[in-house]
Amino acid sequence: MAPPGSRVAVYLHRARLIDSLRLRLRSPSPPPAPAPPPDDPVVALHGIRCAPTPSSALSFFRTLPSPAPLPLFHALASRLATPASLPDLRSLLASFPLPPPPLTRLRLLAAAGDHPAALAAFDSIPTKTAPHRHRHRPAEAHNLVINLHAGAGAHAAAVEAFRGMVAEGALPNTRTYTVLVSHLASAGFLDQALDIFRLLPSIRSRRTTRQYNVLAEALAEARRFDQLRWLVREMGAVDGVLPGPQVRAAVAAMREAGHTEGTEDFVGELSPDARIPYAVDDAEGEGRDSEGEEEEEDGDKDRSRGTKETLKPWLDPRELARALEGWAPEEVAELEAAGIVWTPRLVCKLLRAFKKAATAWEFFCWVACHPGGGGFAHDRHTVARMVTILARAGHVDLVDRLLAKVRADGILLPFATVGLVLDFYGLSKKPDAAVRVFRDADAICGPISRPNLALLCSSLLRTMAKCRRGRDALVLLEEMMAAERGVVPDLQTFSGLMQSLAGAGDLSGVHRLFGLVRQCELQPDAYMYCVLVRAYCKRERAALALKLFDEMRGAGVAPDVGTKALLVKSLWKEGKLREAALVEERCEEILAAGGKDGLPKAAPGHVWTVSAADLDKVYDIYSGCFRQPDSEALTAMNKP
Repeated sequence: MAPPGSRVAVYLHRARLIDSLRLRLRSPSPPPAPAPPPDDPVVALHGIRCAPTPSSALSFFRTLPSPAPLPLFHALASRLATPASLPDLRSLLASFPLPPPPLTRLRLLAAAGDHPAALAAFDSIPTKTAPHRHRHRPAEAHNLVINLHAGAGAHAAAVEAFRGMVAEGALPNTRTYTVLVSHLASAGFLDQALDIFRLLPSIRSRRTTRQYNVLAEALAEARRFDQLRWLVREMGAVDGVLPGPQVRAAVAAMREAGHTEGTEDFVGELSPDARIPYAVDDAEGEGRDSEGEEEEEDGDKDRSRGTKETLKPWLDPRELARALEGWAPEEVAELEAAGIVWTPRLVCKLLRAFKKAATAWEFFCWVACHPGGGGFAHDRHTVARMVTILARAGHVDLVDRLLAKVRADGILLPFATVGLVLDFYGLSKKPDAAVRVFRDADAICGPISRPNLALLCSSLLRTMAKCRRGRDALVLLEEMMAAERGVVPDLQTFSGLMQSLAGAGDLSGVHRLFGLVRQCELQPDAYMYCVLVRAYCKRERAALALKLFDEMRGAGVAPDVGTKALLVKSLWKEGKLREAALVEERCEEILAAGGKDGLPKAAPGHVWTVSAADLDKVYDIYSGCFRQPDSEALTAMNKP
């Protein structure tokens, strides 16, 4: 039967078909007559994703008409990416209509634990070029290899893979640090995992639900409730992260042990609302939705007791948001008739899924006042999500209205929301609005520590630079440094401003910034030197670049291959052949003095985000845990 006409009606029709599939795939006995396979590829796709086991997903796939669309092959491959299903995965990969890209192949083989094949896939991934950086493989490829080694207990190989990632010039991202934190916590190095976790804001890396889950679980098991209380406070007040299942379990354990202070806001999270009968499909992101995980566990318990199995109805925020784009009256009427009980977690997921800020705003206003919504009221999480969406789209008036409303209601937003608004105003080119938000930050999120204030300063300066307001950024910088709380920017902030001013041809501003770096007694790193050398070379000031090269050498900092080549080329172009030869000679001396691997392929670090010293600190923490005899001693302690 053809589905109804409106897009929301089509979505709801598909949801019912998917629910019937989920029940059939979980049935302990086959039906008397096999049901016909779905003719809707969307239903088939989610049927594969919702299958309770890889083998049931494979059996269902074989019932589908041939040839199956390529997305169904990818969905099945993701389900078969387990060690137990490795033979089936290999067979499926060989039958793909189009060979999967090398990164996809690496992801699947790594998840299945096929070490040799995964490493071969990693070697086959082509390198890419980022601006001002050496050719390197994507960060996610390195993340998968690090995680592969960590999962196999090959600690030294995991450390070497991280070192190779930085040496190749790939910039570690949020998932990289998730892998490191998980590896350290699972290996028993909880303090070191916390050390890296605490560093993440200063290197502009978002702290994720999965990181909080890993650390909360480990702290609860170790009964380190004071640190767990700090973690919970950071999660809510600083990062604005909704608690995952491990965090909720850890908080429950802490409360049972009598440590209730600071956990009052979690009471509602610890007691699930019986009105909410949804299994939320969240196949994207760092992890599957916690409600979906709990639903599957409950289903298993029901089967073990021999009772009739019931499943929460399926709900996919991305599909529902796609149906609501445009916010047509007939679609809204269908949504209201569906009787969905809205929660802050579900509203946040739907807001994130909308492609247009205007539709997200319509939904945000509607969900708080429509009848039959179960008495839903926006909280700090939903408001924070909406504010950042509006800021990214440049809707300054709506952002100001929302911020004024929450201030009037006495609601403090997470600190991270202020930083995101400043960053997104850079994308939407609203520098003046960013300055206003920066000046009102205390009123928006409460008292701000000095390190966090420095992060906001960096975000504001970056936004000014993106909006080609470099001179205004310099004025703001000097104002921040001279203020009562005297913020000193970090190296990566200075490097970012230098690169921005150099790109605009403002070498006097670059000189001024370099003078401020010296005034603050900061030691320039290789990345800052390379930014300056490249800036001078591109403005045909090779003589100044040569002076910086000599200063680098005196500080014991080696240039990367690309920067040295650009300097030599610029000196030749300006007729300074003797100086060019001298640069080559000095680089040979650097190699002779101990650079057996040659000059670095890329200077470690990145403008605005992370310095070489930061990366060294992370590497030292990570590698230090697996040096002998530390790792041997810990292994001996953990043996029964």
